[in-house]
Amino acid sequence: MFPVPHSTLLMTDESLLSKMKTVKQSLEALRTELQSIRYGISSTDPISNPEKEEVINRNAQNIELGLGEAQLLVALLSHLKSIDVERQTLRIQVKGLCQETSWLRDEVKDSQQQLLEAQLKIVQLEEEKRQMEFTASIKKYDDFLEGVEFDEKFGDDPAFDLFPEDEIAERRLSKSTPTPSQHYPDYEVSPRLKTIQNLALNYASKGRYEVAVPLCKQALEDLERENGREHPDVATMLSILTMVYRDQNNLPEAIKHMNEALGIWVRCLGECHPSVAAALNNLAVLYGKNGNYKEAESLCKRALANRENVLGRYHPDVAKQLNNLALLCQNQGKHGEVELYIRRALEIFESQLGVIDPNAIKTKCNLAACCLKLRKYKEADQLLRDVLVKTQDKEFDEVQNGDSESINVDNTSYGKSGAWHETAVVHSPTVKSILKHMASLHQRLGNFDVSSKLKHGQFRSKQEILDIVDGI
Repeated sequence: MFPVPHSTLLMTDESLLSKMKTVKQSLEALRTELQSIRYGISSTDPISNPEKEEVINRNAQNIELGLGEAQLLVALLSHLKSIDVERQTLRIQVKGLCQETSWLRDEVKDSQQQLLEAQLKIVQLEEEKRQMEFTASIKKYDDFLEGVEFDEKFGDDPAFDLFPEDEIAERRLSKSTPTPSQHYPDYEVSPRLKTIQNLALNYASKGRYEVAVPLCKQALEDLERENGREHPDVATMLSILTMVYRDQNNLPEAIKHMNEALGIWVRCLGECHPSVAAALNNLAVLYGKNGNYKEAESLCKRALANRENVLGRYHPDVAKQLNNLALLCQNQGKHGEVELYIRRALEIFESQLGVIDPNAIKTKCNLAACCLKLRKYKEADQLLRDVLVKTQDKEFDEVQNGDSESINVDNTSYGKSGAWHETAVVHSPTVKSILKHMASLHQRLGNFDVSSKLKHGQFRSKQEILDIVDGI
């Protein structure tokens, strides 16, 4: 076997194959020459030397082995050459596929960019369409603006119903005599804002928040662009957006926007202004709904001080604020403070509006409920009887035709056992509240039969109730 020199490994495939073929030819020539030598020896000297014959045979075997290896290497090199050719072909194909992939990616990128531009165009057109519709709606309402009646009762939230006048003041910015600021004396809400408010709250009352929220935000952006951030119109718009979020039960957003509105009103109108008091009260209600009673109580006290400074200590609005403060204290278990605030509110209502005013009657009913909590049963009974006597007989018609639902004041929070400061004739809440508290009172006193009759009975007059209570 002839070893392949190391330098051959460094040769190219073509030169290596050529060298191997040359070696093969040389080995074949040696084999032919060796056969000739063997034939010559055997013909001239029949009795050959065994040693020569052995050498010749050994050389012949080596030559045959070298030829076999040479043929194997030639075949291997030929196969490697074909594989290399195939590899080059595949490499060219891969390169072509990579170029095609890159081209397709560019095409996809261009298509995506075109799609994005088309989507942005659609959004822009939709926004322009909404803006045009909104402008058209404003023009439609402007001609009849003076005849528009706003919905004063927005949503079913009993917390905000405690003081509906605050919500009205917040929406319209109360026209009572304000403490004018340096920059915005005697500020009033523009007709445009009133129209936006009416539209937004109308959409929200129907549950169409996907329309109400963008409507308010677009109007807010327009107002900020026209007047700047520090303007009462911006605060009013933030307040309207707050009411939409509140009705949507999105309390974090409602609190955030109400805080912003309050800050703007304070800076623009001054601390002592009815709108600031309304904002403080409604922000307190939002904190109360969110369970932050301590912060709500602080804001409510601030609103109370505001109203006392602007309106005086014996104004009905001060009494209403006292009732709200009493509710917040009730939710914190401060029954002593609740009694104090309600008694003061009752004194104001009776002295300013009369003892038969619905607000005075309701406040006295709430005082009776507070006495129940404090176990002052005798005073609670006297207060409830007094309220019942002052209740108008016509209210019993609505109780008779209404829902005689089961009542359990003990398992119901003070705020839910009677909605404070709603109109007295609507579903006769005063009579229902009296029946609830009387039933609870007699249940605590052990008069279960009387309590059951008060819970489930239907009455045509207040005398029927008094007869049951007196055991007649």
